[in-house]
This record gives sequence, structure tokens and C-alpha cells, in this order.
Amino acid sequence: MTKRETVMHDADQQYMQQALALAARGAFGTPPNPNVGCVIVRDGQVVGRGWHERPGEPHAEVHALREAAELAQGATAYVTLEPCSHHGRTPPCADALIKAQVARVVVAMRDPNPLVAGQGIARLEAAGIKVQVGVLEQQARTLNQGFIARMERNRPWLRLKMAMSVDGRTALANGASQWITSREAREDVHRFRAQSGAVLTTARTVLMDHALMTARHPQAERQPLRVLLDRQQQVPVEHPFFAQASPVLRVVSPTTTAGSDWPEHVQTLEVQSFQQRLPLHDIFAKLAEYDVNDVWTECGAELAGALTSAGLVDEWVLYVAPKLLGDSSRGVVQLPNFHHLDQVPEMRFESVTMLGHDLRICARPLHASDRPTTGEVQS
Repeated sequence: MTKRETVMHDADQQYMQQALALAARGAFGTPPNPNVGCVIVRDGQVVGRGWHERPGEPHAEVHALREAAELAQGATAYVTLEPCSHHGRTPPCADALIKAQVARVVVAMRDPNPLVAGQGIARLEAAGIKVQVGVLEQQARTLNQGFIARMERNRPWLRLKMAMSVDGRTALANGASQWITSREAREDVHRFRAQSGAVLTTARTVLMDHALMTARHPQAERQPLRVLLDRQQQVPVEHPFFAQASPVLRVVSPTTTAGSDWPEHVQTLEVQSFQQRLPLHDIFAKLAEYDVNDVWTECGAELAGALTSAGLVDEWVLYVAPKLLGDSSRGVVQLPNFHHLDQVPEMRFESVTMLGHDLRICARPLHASDRPTTGEVQS
């Protein structure tokens, strides 16, 4: 690589990093759309910036081009995701870049959406615009891992949240659990909820903890879909969980019993259970049809174990409080009785963060492809 190429490479990374930071600003408002940022540079100066803020509103490239105005001509556009090439609720961004006569477009990653999938890049190149793909691609993929998961594997990205003591207990033997963790940790949970497309829980958790599962965060622009696994239809329509106006999806087994008169914001999904258990893989595929990118799961040990055994957990978010609850208290996850250590699910720690007096540990499973793929849960 020549000195000039090295300088250009470094500059490309620098401007793409700025575009990624802009994209992250849309985390609370863009779902189910991806987070996208754009920076337009001419003669070494940033002349336009933009990010996608909400579905149905202009995309990042359009905001940046508006700011750059005539200075976009002959400039380089840095975009964290391949510019779209199809008409949705907004016109194609590839056409906007062509019309602005930019000279070069640097793209972090191709769009996994089949409606785009390389067509935006092809359209730019056909118009004589130089295109480079792959600058800070891994960072771009991390930023949109939920959107990518839905597009590439037909199910959302699943984060499993557990709050526990240092000795790995989630509640006392009598079920008391509020509050194991600190106010700072609970505020962090609401931030994750607010950025998720759906919050998943079970009837048992709702009834035991009087849980509402709403996102009570100052930056929350919308409420996630609250998905309630309630095979036996135990949570009555009068429960405070349904009094919240945010959307709810009840997942139940078919029944011949007359149903209640549910509010408009409550939908019911009937799925056939097997041996008194709900089919988790089918449920997550259905959530992808609901355009859910990310699922934040708060549950008990049984569902945590079923999701883990099914290989559905993409990320663990563990809040660990400096407390000891004792061996008679309730554990984190129900798993089979392993006989060898090589059977035990393993993780890789991604980050450890202090929140008040607590720790937040983010970890990802290792060897997920080698784990059992059957997983069901009784709710």
C-alpha cells in the first residue's frame, strides 16, 4: 500500500466512524428499519451529515445531501449501509446520490434486505460513481445485528436478561426478588427495552412479579411490542399488564373456551403446543414476520433454560449485584443434568460495565451451531 493509499484508507475509516456515530443516534426511533448514518466530505471537509431518525421519514443520505446542497457535487459520501434502490415509504437513496452527482460512495456493508442486496451499489456504479464496500464492516454489522438477523436467518436477535446475586440467584426461595439490583441497573434495563422491537416474557413472570414490561426511559420514542407467552391463558384481561396502551401479542395454545373481549392493542397468536410446550423456533419466526429485529427477554429459569438449549440466545445481559442469597434461593437457568464439562454451554465475555454498585456483563454463546436445536417451554 502506497503512502497515498494509506492516507486515503485512514481517512475513509475516520469518516466512516463519524457516520457510524450518527447512525447510533437513531437507536430509539428507527426500528424496524436499520440504523444508518451518512457523512459527505469534499476537499477534506465534512459538508453534510445525516442519520435515519424514524420509519417513513427521509433516510440518512437525504438528510446529509440536504445539508451539503451544491457542495455534494464531486464529493465522497460515507454511508454505513448500502443505499437503498427501491421505492418504499421514501424514494431510493441511490437515485438521490446520483442526482447530487457525488463522485464516490464508501459503504460499510451491503444491505442484507433482498429488496436491495447489491442493487443499490450496482445502480451507483452504472451511473459512473466509484463505490468502495467494506470499510468498518464489522462495526456496521454490530450496529444493526437485529436487522441483519431478521433478514439473513428469519428470526430476531435475542438478548436474554437476568438479574442475579453474586452466587447466581435470582430470587429468594419464597419468590421475593424486588430489588436485587440497583436503581442504575434497572434504568439500564429500561434503556435496552426502549431500543428493542419486542420484550418477551411469560405468564408466570407477569403474575409473580406484577410486571408491565413497558419501556420507562426518557429517550423512549415508542413502546416495544410486549410478547406474552401464556399457553394456558392464565393472565386475565383485567390484569394491569393489559391496561397499558402499548401493543401486546399474547401467544397461546388453541382453545375451545370462549375468549375475553380484548382491547384493540392486544393481539392473540395461537400456536399448537407440543407436549404442553410452546414451539420457540416457530414463535421467533413469527416475530420476524411482525418486523421485529431485536427481542429483549425477561423471564424465569425455565424459559431461560429452554432458550439456551434451543440455541436461540444470541446475547446474555447479566446484572450482578454484590449480594449473597444462599443455596436455597432460586437459580438463573434450568438446564439438563450434565455429566461432562464438554456438554456445558460456554460463553465469551464481550464487556463488563459498572452500574452503581452492580456489574453488567454482556456475553455471547460459543459453539451455538453445535448445541441442541430442540427447545420448548411450558408457560
